[in-house]
Amino acid sequence: MEALKQELKEKIIDVLNLEDIAVEDVNDNDPLFGDGLGLDSIDALELIVMLDKDYGIKLADPKEGKAIFQSIETMAKYISENRTK
Repeated sequence: MEALKQELKEKIIDVLNLEDIAVEDVNDNDPLFGDGLGLDSIDALELIVMLDKDYGIKLADPKEGKAIFQSIETMAKYISENRTK
């Protein structure tokens, strides 16, 4: 699970071009939206595409995405339970 969390941090920084954020700056339980990383709805769409492309997870329900994208911790848990790649 730790390797997956590390991978997620790297992918999020890369996919969303978060140039001024380092992997070490992202805590597992920090919120991804709002006060945490400060991501927005466009970033959420990018994360949905990344989940599909990299892990074979398709999100159809936006409410589901809101729960999954709370933190690195919640994303890693969801991916480990649902990935097809």
